[in-house]
Amino acid sequence: MLQLNYSGFTLEAGTDEAGRGCLSGPVVAAAVILPENFTHPFLNDSKQLSEKKRTELRPFIEENALAFGVSFVWQEEVDEINVLQASITGMHRAIDTLKTVPEFIIVDGNKFKNYKNIPHKTIVKGDSKFQSIAAASVLAKTYRDEYMTKIHQKFPMYNWAKNKGYPTKEHRNAIRKFGANQYHRKTFKLLPEQLKLDL
Repeated sequence: MLQLNYSGFTLEAGTDEAGRGCLSGPVVAAAVILPENFTHPFLNDSKQLSEKKRTELRPFIEENALAFGVSFVWQEEVDEINVLQASITGMHRAIDTLKTVPEFIIVDGNKFKNYKNIPHKTIVKGDSKFQSIAAASVLAKTYRDEYMTKIHQKFPMYNWAKNKGYPTKEHRNAIRKFGANQYHRKTFKLLPEQLKLDL
């Protein structure tokens, strides 16, 4: 059973991101403040849910949350500032867009930077422990998947509609065959052979 609250504050925001381990596309972050009586039978860490369930959950979360925000950190910026900073920056920007200022922030993972003197707590596997982080993980994942499916139309050879930019064998084979494009992260090891030195 996911817990509703960590801090005891009414306006507690949960935040999470999606796409950190991808070879292409943005890192997408979300922040959500849920009401005290929020409940949904299958809300869980987005990785535990089917795409169909995540898609069903998204409008429910958006309609019932006290506030929610989503932000995109594009691949060029991920390359510029590195993926960890992109995740934190994305979460900060998502909190920026909340129409209600949170009193406390709970963060999935173990890395975060202070946000406007609002107290926070990082929670490893927080998306499988707290409802607001789980809700943020669902929003981040669905918004990112939707975007990757959209750019798949332009570049179907990478099959982003299916792999969403993650380093699957199929995705790597497509990079090998067609090369990388503007949506790929240039600082990531796109192919395993990039690790080998030509001596």
